[in-house]
Amino acid sequence: MLVVNRFVVAEEAADGFTERAHAALEALAARPGYRSGQLVRGLDDPTAWCLVTDWESVGTYRRALGGFDVKVHATPLLAESLDEPSAFEPLASAEPGGSVETRASDRSVGPGR
Repeated sequence: MLVVNRFVVAEEAADGFTERAHAALEALAARPGYRSGQLVRGLDDPTAWCLVTDWESVGTYRRALGGFDVKVHATPLLAESLDEPSAFEPLASAEPGGSVETRASDRSVGPGR
């Protein structure tokens, strides 16, 4: 499961934001089910940032949000993200030079099923 939290950060606030984002990423990375994560900034717009994390399942992500360090370091930062859907399930993937592999949705109805 992929989680994409988008932020708009004024350039003069970038240093403080990245420090808090690093602490949030470290707290999330310590939780069971965490696979990987990145803090990224827009190339064309330096005020556009994303915290992107990959999880084994929606359950491991939701349980991770209950961890003490996550509540202290990540939750306040995530509350500043844009109010939009942030959790996504993978429906298709391709390795370099490989073919597209699809998987069924975990949702009971909808696209990809």
